[in-house]
Amino acid sequence: MPSKSKAARLNQKDSLENKLEQRLTVLAEKGLKRGEISKDANVRGIRAKIRETNARLNAISALEKKAEEMARTKAEKEAAPKEEKGKKKKAQEEAAEMGKRQKKKKKKKESK
Repeated sequence: MPSKSKAARLNQKDSLENKLEQRLTVLAEKGLKRGEISKDANVRGIRAKIRETNARLNAISALEKKAEEMARTKAEKEAAPKEEKGKKKKAQEEAAEMGKRQKKKKKKKESK
């Protein structure tokens, strides 16, 4: 069952459930009890395949949800205003702040 599509997995699940129902009716007609029916190898195998299919369906839905979330966050990022990153902005910030040397010179001039 290497299919990755959701529709194929749903079809597989339906067919497995039909097989299980048929097998259970056949065993019930034979007059087997519940405990004996649950120990039947075919019934256990079919139930195991149904569990595998359910697990894969859950994984597929999780991937779809994740892709949806990623698309939503990408759209939010594109809609948000962009900040300018550049050398001009950094140069203005550095010019606004005085360096130690400049402060010393200013202090020296004031003391004279």
